[in-house]
Amino acid sequence: MRPRQFDLIAFDWDGTLFDSTAIITRCIQAAVADVGGTVPTDQAASYVIGMGLMQALAHAAPDVPQDKYPQLGERYKHHYFAHQHDISLFDGVLPLLADLKARHHWLTVATGKSRRGLDEALQAVELKGVFDGSRTADETAGKPSPLMLHELMREFGVAPERTLMIGDTTHDLQMAVNAGCASVGVSYGAHEPDAFHALQPLHIAHSVRDLHDWLGAHA
Repeated sequence: MRPRQFDLIAFDWDGTLFDSTAIITRCIQAAVADVGGTVPTDQAASYVIGMGLMQALAHAAPDVPQDKYPQLGERYKHHYFAHQHDISLFDGVLPLLADLKARHHWLTVATGKSRRGLDEALQAVELKGVFDGSRTADETAGKPSPLMLHELMREFGVAPERTLMIGDTTHDLQMAVNAGCASVGVSYGAHEPDAFHALQPLHIAHSVRDLHDWLGAHA
């Protein structure tokens, strides 16, 4: 028997489980500088976190010509992979995931990262076996397209009303809306939580402890 309200819980990765927002912002800025574009502000660079890589870079660097996008992407990856091991899980994430796993939720990841990037992150933080499935933007479509959630729901045979998306950006919450799923926002990541209300998340968690408590009571 599956517990309570949600059978499938999908987590965004960066800024939700993984404390990577500042690193990603700096890597976007460095990549744009490398190709001669106007370096985006911290706010503009962090806004695109959660989108697919090329979609994010194009949005953050509108003055960079399209023929430089491949170079822009390569420079971002260069900077990110140089710093990926500087990044760590937010405190409390491992106990949170362990408790959800013990209650027999299916745990998944729906992320704007690449498949290579997610697989390397999962190895680095020793999370093998915790997640039952995952989808990345490069193998489906970037947020807020609902394709990642649609594929995960289909894989596990779960209806939208039994699926919960958890993320730190409006892209995550809009993806949930587009997929017909409920959502929870977290305020400690890339986007200001004031923007979440229009997307009607069930809850806005202000810490991992807050998220853990809410999921324990309501998920």
